[in-house]
Amino acid sequence: MKAKIWFITGASRGFGLEITKAAIANGDKVVATVRSQPEKLIREISSENLHVVRLDVTQEDQAKSALRQAVDHFGHIDILINNAGFGLLGAIEEASDNEVRQSFDTNVFGLLNVTRAALPYFRSQRSGHIINISSVVGLTSPSGWGLYAATKFAVEGITEALAAEVKPLGIHVTAIEPGFFRTNFLDGSSLKAAEAVIEDYSSTSGQMRAFASQINYKQPGDPVKLAAAIMNLVDAEQPPVHLPLGNDTLLYFNQKMEKFNREIQDWHSVITSTDHNV
Repeated sequence: MKAKIWFITGASRGFGLEITKAAIANGDKVVATVRSQPEKLIREISSENLHVVRLDVTQEDQAKSALRQAVDHFGHIDILINNAGFGLLGAIEEASDNEVRQSFDTNVFGLLNVTRAALPYFRSQRSGHIINISSVVGLTSPSGWGLYAATKFAVEGITEALAAEVKPLGIHVTAIEPGFFRTNFLDGSSLKAAEAVIEDYSSTSGQMRAFASQINYKQPGDPVKLAAAIMNLVDAEQPPVHLPLGNDTLLYFNQKMEKFNREIQDWHSVITSTDHNV
């Protein structure tokens, strides 16, 4: 099978690092982007098939430059992994405007910057696969995660529309929704907690803050197996638009749908009463 060329953002740790390792081990070529210390990744993965590029996804000009470097170095790209991002933990009221905007700048607008930079290359070759790393909280939003979930709900909406828009051009788009995986996501490097703490939310978002620290490095998901799942995904002739990963993700999503369906049943007469009379 012909080697694939990957472009992976946020490749210095977590999912991005494991996907990079898996692709290199498969004999593929990877352009891995990091915000800083590219030499650290080069030392960790010593391979002529790895090309490391500095990229702050919030800077549109850097995104365009990084994609040009990727195509100049390896000739083209086959797969874009939009992985760069970070979590924001806290009640809706607790997070400041600046904290929320920083989260959206990276998780949503950064993803859009990289995607827009990649699409002209995919369109010209009439092929490619864009994989957006979303989250279980892109499917259901628990207390404490609402603002982070808002960024991932946005990623889900972008993914669905983009998949429809580029399918006739031979380009696939998939959102990955991981549950709790044993990465360093819950560390301070990948997760920010709202600085403000409001006592009235101690039984909701406050409990979630405590829970996040308690399960750090005890999460059920194996990031190596996630990377293997993505290797299977990119080989599929007809990849899905959504790929939830982890038994916990499946559980939480099914619980949401059961509740949603109950609400529809309870309010069915109201829901169906709002159309014009024919």
